[in-house]
Amino acid sequence: MGGSLTYPYGSTSAVRGHVLAALGVLKVASADQIRRLTCPGHKDSKGVRNACLDLAKHGLTLSEGSARDGQKLWGLTPLGITAAAEALGRPAGDMGGNARGAARSGAPHAMAVNETVIALTGTQPAPTRPIARTTPTPAPGAPTEPATPTIAAEPAVPLGFGSVSSWATEVVHNLPGTSRTWPSVRADAVLRAPEAGLPVLLVEVDRCTEADEVLAGKFVRYHQYFRVKVKDPTIPVAHAVHASLSVPLWQSLYPPTSRDGYPPIVVVFEPGTRLGEQALKNRMNRVLDLTRAHWAGTYQKLSGFGGEPDGYVDFTDAIPVLFTTLDRIQNSGPLAPVWWRCGHRRWETLTDALDNPQDRRAWRRREDERSAAREEQEARQREEGTAPAGDWSQRHIPAQPEPALPPAPPCETCGVLLKGLGGEDPSAPRPDGRTCEACRIIEAAQPPAGLFKALFGRQDKQPRDEPPARL
Repeated sequence: MGGSLTYPYGSTSAVRGHVLAALGVLKVASADQIRRLTCPGHKDSKGVRNACLDLAKHGLTLSEGSARDGQKLWGLTPLGITAAAEALGRPAGDMGGNARGAARSGAPHAMAVNETVIALTGTQPAPTRPIARTTPTPAPGAPTEPATPTIAAEPAVPLGFGSVSSWATEVVHNLPGTSRTWPSVRADAVLRAPEAGLPVLLVEVDRCTEADEVLAGKFVRYHQYFRVKVKDPTIPVAHAVHASLSVPLWQSLYPPTSRDGYPPIVVVFEPGTRLGEQALKNRMNRVLDLTRAHWAGTYQKLSGFGGEPDGYVDFTDAIPVLFTTLDRIQNSGPLAPVWWRCGHRRWETLTDALDNPQDRRAWRRREDERSAAREEQEARQREEGTAPAGDWSQRHIPAQPEPALPPAPPCETCGVLLKGLGGEDPSAPRPDGRTCEACRIIEAAQPPAGLFKALFGRQDKQPRDEPPARL
């Protein structure tokens, strides 16, 4: 294909856009990796190489070396990072670095990360319009040329999650107060594909070149980062005085996962020829044991319906950790049961592996089943006439005897028992607890005498025939 003065290698704008988007995510990649991630429908990588050369002419791409298999590696210049941000629709500040110098050593870890991203994405070839025939169709009965043997079609790529714009690599997560030159933890890749039920998925690629403790130590920093809380930016500062008004720091970067716990982390093991099958299994088990404190939840013991002991596992402060291998997802695809969740006991699909079958929802389902079974049993007993009397919740409580009341005291005046408080005669004085109603009426009708008479009674009048006393 002939080129032009602007693009002498004859690349198209669509392929140049694919190259910018792929390198903006992968940082450094080969032309074949760019093709498989963005345009797998092309039969070879020639169109992608031409696009890389045309972009290099304009100072957007450059090549500093080759991979260990001999393929030329391409990266972006600072100007190319700005162009890639426009192609991906992201702010230029979110693009990260340009991985300068990585290609000089073959970039083995970057190549493994690229292959993981390609396998998890599973980009399908875009359908194209059929090309019109240039040779006439032979008439019926006319001699035809020998049939050319057909070439077997390349096997379809297994379906995956998201697209190239759903990914970001070398994502830095800093704790508050730390410098960007000392990151707390760096994720190899981050997938955000909410349309596939994955609001966020952190990916770690392990080439099995480090000690088991080094890989497990990364989860310690992840746990520290996930536990950090900051003030909710949606609440005014004057109101944010309580700890309940804070939000996790990681939610400032990623949306909630709709599941208990922190964002899931996938460890993709790519041992190559360095480890055998048994050695790789031993490494997985070792890392699983070293990270148990981070992925295992806390058991909460509760009482079930009717006092039966039961409980659930609280995953609020746990990190879902999943294991897989690169060859598994390349051969079967990420939608197949190729995921091993730490704490589970079998290979599962990603949806099942991210689920928490022992959380509070499972306990609630068991509680509802026990309650329904108890109600069904009681209904059957009532129909058969064998149901015990009274409410079920009170059947097992023994009857308590009523407390004996003390005998009523007698009236201090007449000796009659004071069984009631009276109140039949409205003219009777109020009960005093010592005399009956009749005695109180009689006592109230008598004239006052003694001290009561001296204080409240009426004074006797002096006789008229006696003169008043004088000094």
